Amino acid sequence: MAHFAKLGINAKVMAVHAVDDKDILNADGKEDESVGQQFLERLHGWPGPLWIQTSYNTRNGVHKLGGTPLRGNYAGIGKIYDDDNDIFRIKQPHASWTLNTTTAQWEPPTPMPTTETDGEVDRYKWNESTKAWDKVIP
Repeated sequence: MAHFAKLGINAKVMAVHAVDDKDILNADGKEDESVGQQFLERLHGWPGPLWIQTSYNTRNGVHKLGGTPLRGNYAGIGKIYDDDNDIFRIKQPHASWTLNTTTAQWEPPTPMPTTETDGEVDRYKWNESTKAWDKVIP
């Protein structure tokens, strides 16, 4: 089963459609994204270039079954297709964070601390004004 993201305004994912593998094969019997796009365009009347293939098994730049990752992440509704980097990602959470195009994830300027207090894992929240992690006090 192949999956295709339907893109809307600003390349935001509006929906994800599953397509039978037989409906994305070219004349040589090989999987071809453009064939899948044409199939969906005929089926839904939505222009082919706005259908982008995605992999249900790809997360953070890794294919969970050991295959070749496709476009960084599975294209969930609300994600953004980044045409420049050919990845699906979320919108930038904070202005100071940078995009890691290998993992298709936004990264803070400093990693989140991993500490424990009395055997409980501490929680932190990013503070954009100080560009630092603030410990969340329960």
